[in-house]
Amino acid sequence: MIRQATFDDIAAVEAAWDEHFAYEREHGAVTVFRKGVYPTRADAEKAVRAGALYVCEQDGELAGSAIANETQPEEYRRISWSSLAAPDKVMVIHLIMVRPCWQGRGIASSLITYLLELAAKRACTTVRLDTGAQNIPALSLYHKLGFQTVAGASMKVGGVIAHSGHLFLEKLL
Repeated sequence: MIRQATFDDIAAVEAAWDEHFAYEREHGAVTVFRKGVYPTRADAEKAVRAGALYVCEQDGELAGSAIANETQPEEYRRISWSSLAAPDKVMVIHLIMVRPCWQGRGIASSLITYLLELAAKRACTTVRLDTGAQNIPALSLYHKLGFQTVAGASMKVGGVIAHSGHLFLEKLL
């Protein structure tokens, strides 16, 4: 079940992010996320306050989460997007995180599909997101779900982690 998160979900979301950090330390990183830098509990709290944090529960536990809203990061202004949609017609998926023990079970796909449906209900005409070029699993999933890579550039992930090998993707609804 996917639903909008509440403050009661913050501890579970933070614990899931911590599991991600530990998994990447042990098995190698595909993201540029850093514990204590981004994403943090403060990011989850801010997203809940804004109504932008979503959680996926499976078998009574948190399996994954996502942050999505209509706020485009500053770097998006430099991108030549396929769509010339007005800012209020664009949904941005800022973060998708699946607990390592739930990876490979369709959680990320379900979260993205849910957000695409939510964007359509909000009369958005396009959905945008970004990821590191090294994150092959995420790129494969995004392409499978119909996102097109439109540009590569540098970006401060979460507004704080500088990354030069970043890709920007878009899906027209």
